[in-house]
Amino acid sequence: MATTNFSNLTAEQLTVWSRDVWRFARNNAFLNRFLGAGPGAMIQRVDELTKTKKGARAVITLVADLQGDGVVGDRTLEGNEEAMTSSDQVIQLDQMRNGEKHRGRMADQRSVVNFRENSRNTLAYWLADRMDQLAFLVMSGVSFSNHTNGATRVGSDFPFLDFAGDVKAPSANRYQRWDSVTSSLVAGNTAGVIAADTPTWNMLLQAKAYAKNHYIRPLRGEGGVNAYNVFMTPDGVAKLKQDPNFQSAWRNALPRAKDNPLFAGSDVVYVDGLAIYDFRHVYNTKGLAAGSKWGAAGAVDGQRVLLCGAQSMGFADIGAPEWIEKGFDYENQQGISVAKILGMLKPQFKTNDTQTVEDFGLLAIDTAI
Repeated sequence: MATTNFSNLTAEQLTVWSRDVWRFARNNAFLNRFLGAGPGAMIQRVDELTKTKKGARAVITLVADLQGDGVVGDRTLEGNEEAMTSSDQVIQLDQMRNGEKHRGRMADQRSVVNFRENSRNTLAYWLADRMDQLAFLVMSGVSFSNHTNGATRVGSDFPFLDFAGDVKAPSANRYQRWDSVTSSLVAGNTAGVIAADTPTWNMLLQAKAYAKNHYIRPLRGEGGVNAYNVFMTPDGVAKLKQDPNFQSAWRNALPRAKDNPLFAGSDVVYVDGLAIYDFRHVYNTKGLAAGSKWGAAGAVDGQRVLLCGAQSMGFADIGAPEWIEKGFDYENQQGISVAKILGMLKPQFKTNDTQTVEDFGLLAIDTAI
């Protein structure tokens, strides 16, 4: 028997609601602050598809700098031109979905409209939060089978995403560890982390120099100033702010005004060409049991600091989310779902300085917290 539901949204209303969900999700998403359409963005947003044998996939192209010295004077250039080296990076696409269903009008004692409003808010937050989680796992080179606090995901479909198999561990020359004993960056090794290896101002100075020396292209900020974004856990930033050298550098760099962020509070610290953010989804080990954390005995809580330049990650953003409404039990129960097609990839490229394939736009640094 056919049924009629006068409360169903029209096609136009569904479109508006889908856009609202995406607006809420994009506004809530931390990664949205770093999206850009061009190669100068920290996270390059791609919304155009390339047809391949497997289907539609998103592609970003990385182009290496020229290495030769050219010719001088009247020496012949024709026939001695230098070939440009480039690499296509394919971002696999997949779909994320979630939904909600209420028990019925009488049980919930609320109207269908209120249920829609609440669902839009909770589903938009879910979408934004999960995109943030996946983005930091991709950039940190950690499997989708883990939460960003190191704990194992239980019953999650994320490991089955098509782009989950493209998550790559930090490459050798883009992976360091802060060693407080020698006060220097050393090769990455989670077993070597000790409790004293907390982030310091000296670590940041060395990390910035390392990034420049290893051709990690900085971001172009306001006024043409080059800068890098640095991401730590809230605990990591708290440890950094306890370092006397950092306190001095930050204090002396700030204006003497009532709106000084040192007193007003801020979620980002700007100092010496570094924008330092604290974010709960920076990968850390606080969700792991003792014996499974970092350090020789697996007892040290750590974090994976990310120093990010241009094209640290590619993000395939394919259309607005699909907002689907469905009635059950003669429309007494209402269900709503949201679906988003997307893809993420940490690009890698053969670098000019080491001639090895490395993470293109970021440096990972393991520290204690």
